[in-house]
Amino acid sequence: MTQLPLRAQLASALGRTAATLSRATGRGDGSVIGGRIGLALEPDLLSKLARDRRLALVSATNGKTTTTRLITSALQELGDVATNAFGANMPAGHVSALASAKDAPYGVLEVDEKYLPAVIDATGAGVIALMNLSRDQMDRAGEIWLLAQKWRRALAGKNTHVIANADDPLVAWGASTAARVTWVAAGQPWKEDSWCCPECGGPLDRKGVDYTPPGGHVAGAAPLAMVPRPVEDDWACRECSFRRPQPSWFLDDDAVIDPRGQRWVLDLQLPGRANRANAAIALATAEAFGLPVQAALPRLREVRSVAGRYTTVERDGRRARLLLAKNPAGWLEAFDVLDRSLPVILSVNAQGPDGRDTSWLWDVDYRVLRGRPVFVTGERMLDLALRLDVANVPFQLVASFEQALAAQPPGKVDVIANYTAFQQIRAEFDRAV
Repeated sequence: MTQLPLRAQLASALGRTAATLSRATGRGDGSVIGGRIGLALEPDLLSKLARDRRLALVSATNGKTTTTRLITSALQELGDVATNAFGANMPAGHVSALASAKDAPYGVLEVDEKYLPAVIDATGAGVIALMNLSRDQMDRAGEIWLLAQKWRRALAGKNTHVIANADDPLVAWGASTAARVTWVAAGQPWKEDSWCCPECGGPLDRKGVDYTPPGGHVAGAAPLAMVPRPVEDDWACRECSFRRPQPSWFLDDDAVIDPRGQRWVLDLQLPGRANRANAAIALATAEAFGLPVQAALPRLREVRSVAGRYTTVERDGRRARLLLAKNPAGWLEAFDVLDRSLPVILSVNAQGPDGRDTSWLWDVDYRVLRGRPVFVTGERMLDLALRLDVANVPFQLVASFEQALAAQPPGKVDVIANYTAFQQIRAEFDRAV
């Protein structure tokens, strides 16, 4: 790689030192403060650190951290990979990630949706993975149609290869100006933010259709062209020509069908449909780097937990599995992986990183929790309690997560928490994963 200019070298070195001190003093993982110091000394540091690397940017409302981890795991088959593993997904975090692995030829960076245009301009990344857009932190991020419009403008005229979810109309609209797009049928279980056409404002018609994947077959099986499969998320505008683009990759239950029509069983250790969708995007992204599915898939199967998500923590004979849910779409994904025989602890805060407006709780259908013990805690437990009461879900209010866990009999329990509540629980168990 080309050597950095002296000023950039100094800024990068001082940033790494600050990050090390932050970790040593227990103030944090250093992934933000190091980048902030580096950028203060050299405002163009991100561009300089990104130069001469093959980069992938990953952006979405939900699943960014997990998909970044999956792509990183796959690309390690090719060489060292710089990545923001702890989810610091704004430019300061990107600087820290690239500076801490200054000789890595590859980089995979999770990017906050709002910052994606600026990071595209700064890094010149050759591959961009876009998965979903739904309401999240409205007091900070604003209207998601505006985010899709910013993506659309940022990609226009850029020589980038975009990997995009064809089943999300907002993502499809935002990605459609890119020079090259690989469309993935990754699904869109949460549809409440995309019933209207982003192109003209007209209604979107949604229907299930049968598709026939491209030619090719698995040894010993009938040709795939003879096996129509359902697509749940076909959509088209009733008033203009905007419609779902034709995918070349398909998520098919527990498998992915590649552009040649071959079906690959995922067999992930990460649970739930959302993670299978993340894996489909990851495999398409890996192939954009020249890594075939047969080499990438075993790497994806090695991933067990991501920044504490899906981790099980233990105390006094109680085993709590931690699930993160930050918005209505995220709660839907968390419900998908709940063990219906177990009690569940719910914890909600409304600090800055969460968004201070908790009105989104009313968009979540909590009726799925009926019939099991439900314990509610967190700084905004009364907001959540009212929502559960309206949904006729019996619950018990508990002053702290520690007390909620102590109230469980020995054995397993599921925990769903939003961002800062999740981090507080991790800190309580001293998990640095």
